Amino acid sequence: TGRRDAILRYGENPHQSAAVYKSGDDGPSVLSATQLQGKPLSYNNINDTDAALRLVAEFDKPAIAIIKHANPCGVACAENLTEAWHGAFDADPVSAFGGIIACNRILDADTAHEIAALFTEVVIAPHATGEAQAILAEKSKLRLLVTGSMPNPHVPSLAVKSILGGYLVQDTDTKGFEAEHLKIVTKAQPTAAQRDDMIIAWQIAKHVKSNAIVYVKDGISAGIGAGQMSRVDSCRIAALKAADAASYHGWDGPRTIGSVVASDAFFPFADGLLTAIEAGASAVIQPGGSLRDEEVIAAANEAGIVMAFTGKRHFSH
Repeated sequence: TGRRDAILRYGENPHQSAAVYKSGDDGPSVLSATQLQGKPLSYNNINDTDAALRLVAEFDKPAIAIIKHANPCGVACAENLTEAWHGAFDADPVSAFGGIIACNRILDADTAHEIAALFTEVVIAPHATGEAQAILAEKSKLRLLVTGSMPNPHVPSLAVKSILGGYLVQDTDTKGFEAEHLKIVTKAQPTAAQRDDMIIAWQIAKHVKSNAIVYVKDGISAGIGAGQMSRVDSCRIAALKAADAASYHGWDGPRTIGSVVASDAFFPFADGLLTAIEAGASAVIQPGGSLRDEEVIAAANEAGIVMAFTGKRHFSH
């Protein structure tokens, strides 16, 4: 059950009517946030901002996620928000235009100044300093929301999806993962930095539409492939995104070189893994459990890379 909170201008498209309902849960969320400026949120704004908030809530370190169409185009963890912003933006500067930005720390003036240079639909954070608010106030169309605190990504709740004739209901995917629980299945063993990047890549992949492939290097997404029917295609698209970013910035090479790659479900064949290796990945995190696991592990060993199994998958449809 829910209580209608607002009738929206329209739904995903102008020919669709829409409204937003509150469930009664008063925890930190898009619906409980205080909107400090900007036009009313649209249906797509609410959906994308919810996706962005859920993603950055996964991280203990300062993090920023830039979301387009409910998928992240850039995500970064760093020592402060400004560094995280540069990492997230640089990962895919073309897709970042007109996106939704979520922060898991108080939005400060330096970060707000950087964000203000880009056309952005929504910024959401637990709080924003007075200086940050004044900077973003110059962007009258930008919506700024503050939640007061960050949601706990591990609190159980229900996800409901309408289908013809009824509803699908499931527990939300609240499964976390710790580096010490990784099962290393290759001869090569991960460095501490690779373990950290594995967990970050795995947390991001949880919030990318399946089939999901996420390359991460130094706590920053290098390339993301989302929603493809073939896992190999997701590997290729993510690598292409990284190559495009390198070309845009004039880097010597894509950041997939020396990266960790996460796959939200197992590699059914070695072809997806080989595509990631060709892109430069030096470590892989995936659920495992394929009938061809031994074939995939052998390909990883032949390439001399690290592979870790989690025993859990993160499909998101």
